[in-house]
Amino acid sequence: MNIAELTALLHLASPALPIGAFSYSQGLEAAIDANLVAHADDAARWIAAGLETVLAPGELPFVAHQLERWRAHDATARAALIEANAEFVASRESAELRRETSQMGWSLRQLCAQLEWGDAGRRATLERMTPVAQPTAFAFAAFAHGAAANATLAAYAFSWVENQTAAALKAVPLGQLAGQRIIVALRPAIERAVARALATPPDSLNTFAPQLGILSARHESQYSRLFRS
Repeated sequence: MNIAELTALLHLASPALPIGAFSYSQGLEAAIDANLVAHADDAARWIAAGLETVLAPGELPFVAHQLERWRAHDATARAALIEANAEFVASRESAELRRETSQMGWSLRQLCAQLEWGDAGRRATLERMTPVAQPTAFAFAAFAHGAAANATLAAYAFSWVENQTAAALKAVPLGQLAGQRIIVALRPAIERAVARALATPPDSLNTFAPQLGILSARHESQYSRLFRS
């Protein structure tokens, strides 16, 4: 990996990226309200389970395949990009989760356009997707910076783990050291999740996560909330 690729992926994975990731907990806050997560060990198990059962079989391979479609960008790839993006948005089990991926995808698309990342033809394809899922926009940004698939997925997974940990720090709540222990412990799991995702063909993606869907739906009417999901 060259320095330009590394710094680009650090930028895309940074919590300072202005796409609003900090405002979402992706069901974690609802799990806390339901007493499924009450302390550091619970938070560690919750985040590890999300990485293994949600990201690794579904979201990460989706990013990998969208990255390849952005790379090809012929007529077949463009049609596949748009269809897969629509299917991903439809696979979000609750209104909150759909709004989350759509809002973050829109924000990242705006950033790509304003900073003129990538070429005009691919930016035009990205602009035509409404709504655009956040993983689709992330794959576009990674392609625009020449990032390899394995590094792109590692950055995406680490960003997700870091954001979940930040949510746990506020909502459980956890101390900073407990949060760092969770992130360090999940480094090998991120590597395994990336390897699994890269070996997953397009017709084998799995987004089945019923508990997450139920908790997310409950969160929509939760009495007290810090996060938007």
